[in-house]
Amino acid sequence: MLLGFSAVNTGNNLLFLVVSALLAFMSITGLAGMLNLQKIYPELLSPIEVFAGTPAPFRLRLNNSKGYLPSFLIRVETASGDNYTIPVINCNCTVEEFFSITFPDRGRTALGVITVSSNYPVNFFTRYWKFNLKDTVIVFPHLITSAFLGGSDGNTVAGSNLRQSRGLDGELERIAEYSGHEPLRLIHWKLSARSDNLFVKEFGSQTVQPLVIDLDRQIGQHLEERISRAAWQVKKQILSRPVGLRINGHTIPPESGNRHCLHLLTELALYEKD
Repeated sequence: MLLGFSAVNTGNNLLFLVVSALLAFMSITGLAGMLNLQKIYPELLSPIEVFAGTPAPFRLRLNNSKGYLPSFLIRVETASGDNYTIPVINCNCTVEEFFSITFPDRGRTALGVITVSSNYPVNFFTRYWKFNLKDTVIVFPHLITSAFLGGSDGNTVAGSNLRQSRGLDGELERIAEYSGHEPLRLIHWKLSARSDNLFVKEFGSQTVQPLVIDLDRQIGQHLEERISRAAWQVKKQILSRPVGLRINGHTIPPESGNRHCLHLLTELALYEKD
C-alpha cells in the first residue's frame, strides 16, 4: 500500500510496475493456494476399541478428487489439537496416515472438527477449510487394574487364583507358535505351510465357571472408579471364561468372544451417559 501511494504521489512509472507485479504475484499465489485445497475431503476411521485416557490409533484418510492437479503441503489438525502435514497428494488419489487421539472421558463422543489447511505455494497466506465430522465414537472406560473380581454368587475371589485355562470347545482366540505340547489336530496347516515354523489354534474353554461382574460390588470411592475396574475385569477375563455383567438393575448373561466383550464395554461406557 505504501508503494502504491508513493507511485501516485510521485508519478514514478517504475513504482507502478513494482506495485503491479506484487499485486499480480499475490493474485496468482492466492489462486494457486485456493486450487491446492479444492476437493480435498478428510475421513477419520476409528479403531475397534477406544479407551478414555489412552491414546487410540486413528486412521486419517485424505482424498484428492481433483482430476488434474496434485495438492501440496496439506496440514490436518484434529479437534484434540493433533496436527500432521502431508507433503503431496496426487490427483485422484487417497493417502492414509495413522495418528493417536486421546479422549479424556468415556461415553459417546463426536469426532468434532477437522481443519485442512496449507501455506502453499510461498508461505505468505495460510488457507484452510473446516470439516465438521458427524461421526461419533464410543469411548470405553479408562482401565484400572482390579485386585478382586465379583463372583456370580456375590462373593469375591482373588484374581490371581482364577484358572487361566484354555480348551478345545470354545471360540478361536488366537494363533500361536507350536510349543510341542499341543495336539497335532490343533496345528494350523495352511498358515504353517507359509512359514518356517508351526502354528496352532488356541481356543477358549467353555468348561470354566462363568463370571458375572456386579458393578455395585466393585471396589472404588466413586462411580467412575468402579466402572473402570469392571471394564478391566471384562478385558482380563473374557478370553478365558464366559463373562456377564450386572448393571443398572439387569443382568447380561455370560458369554465369551470379542463381540460380547465389546457389548459389555459399551454398556459400561454409556452407563448414566445417554
